[in-house]
Amino acid sequence: MRSVNVERKPRRPARGQAVRPSSRGKRDLPEVQPGSARRGGKQGIIAGAAARFAPFFRRPIFTLCGVVLIFVLIAALFASGVIGRGFHSVGRGLDTVTADAGFGISEIHITGNRRTPYRQILEVLGMQPGQSIFAADLWSAQRRLASLDWIASAEIHRRYPDAIFVTLVEKRPFALWQPPDNSLGDARGGAPIVVVERNGRVITSRDVEKFRHLPKLVGAGAPLAAADLVDAVQTHRAVAARIAAYSRVSERRWNLILDDGVTVELPESGWQKELDSLEHLIIDSGILERDVTEIDLRSPTHYFFLLKGGEKKDVERGKET
Repeated sequence: MRSVNVERKPRRPARGQAVRPSSRGKRDLPEVQPGSARRGGKQGIIAGAAARFAPFFRRPIFTLCGVVLIFVLIAALFASGVIGRGFHSVGRGLDTVTADAGFGISEIHITGNRRTPYRQILEVLGMQPGQSIFAADLWSAQRRLASLDWIASAEIHRRYPDAIFVTLVEKRPFALWQPPDNSLGDARGGAPIVVVERNGRVITSRDVEKFRHLPKLVGAGAPLAAADLVDAVQTHRAVAARIAAYSRVSERRWNLILDDGVTVELPESGWQKELDSLEHLIIDSGILERDVTEIDLRSPTHYFFLLKGGEKKDVERGKET
């Protein structure tokens, strides 16, 4: 077997051996790397602009005047309506696009209105056929509906793509009230008869003749305290059949005005028991068949009667005939 020796060349020059210079020419590097010139150019522009405006920033009065001028220009644009008209134009354009895409209002469904006219509700809603369903301001429309006389609450919902649903709850009339003069601020001096709710709140003073079958209340504060008395009278048939009005006296007690003009004076407390006494006087004693104009039930021991001729009469309780 023949062996071959291969002489390895050293990778590094031997010690003391001179390094042979490269035959290639020395490459000169550019002073500025590619791309850095553009960055340097931008910085130069900014630096130049800053240098130009530096005197203004060194003087605060110039800066303040510039800021004020900008605000004045913006305010002038708003005041002239240019910006507002621009926003409105854009909004109308978007509404038109959405309506043409099938999202225009074509149906308005209203439920719960018995005493509020349908046309009045539509006017208050302020929604037009073909209007974009997205542009409908439901919150404002709901508040306007709630301000109507007969509306207790209102709910409005969108049902895509083109329907509006309105659900109303109307107030329930409880009685008619004749307030004292000027208690409602009537400048003419005579307070009108109004329809009130059970809680005493006024509903309306219009078309009250439609509610003449309701209980009649008279006097300051009458609606706030009448509910219990009216309910109690309805359980006494003889009294309920003859009652014409409920009169509040000094906001403390009640008088009952009967249909023949007889006034029944009830005590401030314990009036529930006195309704039983009045029922007994009407049915068993036939008191209303006599010439009486006033029945006073405020004494715990006696009945007091005022006759038509002005004569007064008292009867001990339990001994009346």
